[in-house]
Amino acid sequence: MEELEKGVVVKSTGSWYIVRKSDHTVVHARLRGKFKNHGLKVTNPIAVGDVVAMKKEAGNETYIIEDITLRKNYIVRRSTRKSAFGHLLGSNIDQAILIFTLAQPRTSLGFVDRFLISCESFRISALLVINKTDLFTEEDWESAKGFKEIYNHAGYQVIFASTLTGDGLEDIKQELGNKTSLIAGHSGVGKSSLLNVLCPDAGLKTADISAFSNKGVHTTTFAEMHSINETTHLIDTPGVKEWGLYEIRKEDISHYYPEMRVIIGECKFHNCKHYNEPGCAVVEKVKQGIIPLARYQNYLNILMEEEDHK
Repeated sequence: MEELEKGVVVKSTGSWYIVRKSDHTVVHARLRGKFKNHGLKVTNPIAVGDVVAMKKEAGNETYIIEDITLRKNYIVRRSTRKSAFGHLLGSNIDQAILIFTLAQPRTSLGFVDRFLISCESFRISALLVINKTDLFTEEDWESAKGFKEIYNHAGYQVIFASTLTGDGLEDIKQELGNKTSLIAGHSGVGKSSLLNVLCPDAGLKTADISAFSNKGVHTTTFAEMHSINETTHLIDTPGVKEWGLYEIRKEDISHYYPEMRVIIGECKFHNCKHYNEPGCAVVEKVKQGIIPLARYQNYLNILMEEEDHK
């Protein structure tokens, strides 16, 4: 029986994958026929970061992917095309970084919380980067400081950044060392510009914000892993407009809010939704100002949206 070679998927283009072998050479590989994905219902069977087993095609330099090594984790969101399916953004990562802005284009806190819930569900460390601080007005700075206070309280690190002024870049670099990090965010938030600074060999294309829609223009078409060195890797993902939760039960959502999780056991009822039930410890902490009202309102909005989705 022919021995299979292993490698890490570093780029996905839909039907073909670029795989980096252990000797650091890269090859093109594809799937043969249907592929079992360990019970996952996803639109893309293989994600950047996957470790795959493959064999060389007879008479060609290309490879056939035969199997995926069991993933230690992955980031997945609900597919915008097939609501019953998920879309894998990356796998086998050490941390996930959300790049977002307060303007051009503005990122809603609901989007941020959905991203964080997805990370918490796999206990993936999350880092929040508020980009384009060079464009901030005085009002933007007040909003950003309030945002940082809210998410620092929940246990998340928040970094202010700008590729034009250099703000925050050294702080981000310190967080990247010896890790595989997935980078996510809306189109136009400056992911590609930031990655070009962090990983100069990436050479990613950038584009201006659309003056008509005030939304970003897609410059990253496919997910791709860029390496700063042998132990530090960045997975760049295409910009996303919305972040639908996948594989997460609505009754578990509160468990993925760290500031709620620590007091859930104090609620009167074990199945408390933290909405209008008597003896709810979460509601009481919100009234006391211990849990920020903005986070609680996001939680309720997400809970209702997920109930409507079901």
